[in-house]
Amino acid sequence: MARLLADRPADTLTIGDMARQLGHSHGAVRNAALTLVRRAEADQSGTGQPEFRANAKTAAAAQAAVISPPGTHAPRVQAATARTASPAAAKPRQTGPIRRAGGQLYHPRELADLPDVEALNRLRDADVPVLLYGPPGTGKTSLVEAAFPDLLTVAGDGDTTVGDLIGEYTQADGGGYVFQYGPLVTAMTEGRALLIDDATLISPKVLAALYPAMDGRRQIQVKAHKGEIIKAEPGFYVVAGHNPGVHGAVLTEALSSRFSVQIQIGTDYDLALALKIDARVVRVARNLARQVDLGELGWAPQLRELLSYQKTEAVLGTKAALANLVGIAPLEDRDAVADAVIKAVGVKEIAPLTLGKQLPASGVRQPPGSTVSAHRGRSR
Repeated sequence: MARLLADRPADTLTIGDMARQLGHSHGAVRNAALTLVRRAEADQSGTGQPEFRANAKTAAAAQAAVISPPGTHAPRVQAATARTASPAAAKPRQTGPIRRAGGQLYHPRELADLPDVEALNRLRDADVPVLLYGPPGTGKTSLVEAAFPDLLTVAGDGDTTVGDLIGEYTQADGGGYVFQYGPLVTAMTEGRALLIDDATLISPKVLAALYPAMDGRRQIQVKAHKGEIIKAEPGFYVVAGHNPGVHGAVLTEALSSRFSVQIQIGTDYDLALALKIDARVVRVARNLARQVDLGELGWAPQLRELLSYQKTEAVLGTKAALANLVGIAPLEDRDAVADAVIKAVGVKEIAPLTLGKQLPASGVRQPPGSTVSAHRGRSR
């Protein structure tokens, strides 16, 4: 990256320009370019689509090898080669943990005989939109964040508007109004990946604003901003998340047909064991999940809840963590979850985590049956 900029010191290059010349994906190129800017080894300009230019330090940076951060795209293969090359020869597998943008580690899982992050990157390079579906807490968002470091995210719900996707006018500090582009426009103009999380909670009329960007047109019209036409740069990619069974989640035919590949995501209970989560609790979760699959139950702890259990146990102890696990279950499934925990752990009873009696004014609970001497200030 630095060498390309250094060889063209008079030019300003977009991410798309550099991706085409280097043969790498837009996500990897963008990360490398921003790394150079953060290290003051290149300059960035442009308000909509960023442009990059060499500075006095770029040539020196080009002399040193820089290892790309984990999770960046694999080098792109020329289109003709990509259609004929065998998947196994495309690049080495990335099976080790990947550090996401927030610092958390993601452990890749197998998908179509590939690590899931690699499979998603191949689908992105082929411009095949993906819909991930499964219960909340199974790692859908974590997978996408690990696969695409250049990711932008829209958290969908019933109140999501077209403005939340495309942009809207906001009041400026000076009192006037300026048009603030939304994440869809940003992803299109910068060639970035866009996650529509909980897409099936968004009104179909709102989602319709996204579809022209995903089909052969690869452009949208921003009617609220003078009818401006926004065209998608190479690298723009859409992935969506869907939680079946969540109240209000509707997977319409129009939405489903836009995603050629649909991948079911479930909790990896073996990973939960590898992460040193209490094996008894993992066994409970696995058994409850089987009951959910059989239609006998509506809820089972997923990886998110198991990780939360582990953290709660470390802070408040096993008893409180078990009580909390029961308490977070939906009311209609709570008794079944409690029974499963009781059988696995061997306790007589367990109830949701609940506040007890008020503590004495000193804030220290006295042992049962003890009294405090008014004269000597000690228990007896």
